Amino acid sequence: MNKWKVTCIQHDVVFGNAEANYAKMEKLLERAMQSNPDVIVLPELWTIGYDLTRLDEIAEEDAERTRAFLSEAARRHGVYLVGGSTAKRTKDGVYNTLLVYDREGQQISEYDKAHLFKLMDEHLFLQSGSEKGLFELGSIRGAGMICYDIRFPEWIRTHMSSGAEVLFVVAQWPLMRVEHWRSLLVARAIENQCWVIACNRSGSDPANIFAGHSMVIGPWGEVVAEAGESDDFLTADIDMAEVIQARGRIPVFEDRRPELYE
Repeated sequence: MNKWKVTCIQHDVVFGNAEANYAKMEKLLERAMQSNPDVIVLPELWTIGYDLTRLDEIAEEDAERTRAFLSEAARRHGVYLVGGSTAKRTKDGVYNTLLVYDREGQQISEYDKAHLFKLMDEHLFLQSGSEKGLFELGSIRGAGMICYDIRFPEWIRTHMSSGAEVLFVVAQWPLMRVEHWRSLLVARAIENQCWVIACNRSGSDPANIFAGHSMVIGPWGEVVAEAGESDDFLTADIDMAEVIQARGRIPVFEDRRPELYE
């Protein structure tokens, strides 16, 4: 299957209140299925928001509840679910973890955010991951990234050089840097000749106003769909044949000289 319908659930997150956020997401997923998507994407830390100072209290042990919630939702709706991220407590500390599920509810990827954003004190409360975010959704070869990761093109290129064709980004990106968000995502699409599916949150918390502006960007850098600042269901069709066409017309990956880049 070359053509896929994707939906980003852009919504406000209740600060530090997992119960409210699970109940809200249950309803949002039901509404998102009205457009009959193949893939649904959720934002970063949709379970608790950026309530980092209370992670010792509210982070989930091994993300058990979020795993169960996403698995059941993917199976019940028969949809691929790029399940945003949650705060996962381990013996080594707490990680900001992206989870991905197939249509049968089987987990197919788990990625811990590699780059921690010091301006929001992430490094004081979270551990950084060290594994890639590669996965396959049926015939789609994808890579999952979390927010600040998109400022590191070498990290994205590492995944694309390993065969990824779609970059999924989940985020809580602030409104004050929305133009960075838009420009970086378009650049990542152009330089990697890939689809970019980016789901950001809307709304605010006690310290931040978030940008919204979830986006779907094609492999030539064209913005196929973009939300505003408010809650939204951003749905778009993507054609994987366009990745093959772009990479065939301008053979960036063939023309790389990695021996010069060290």
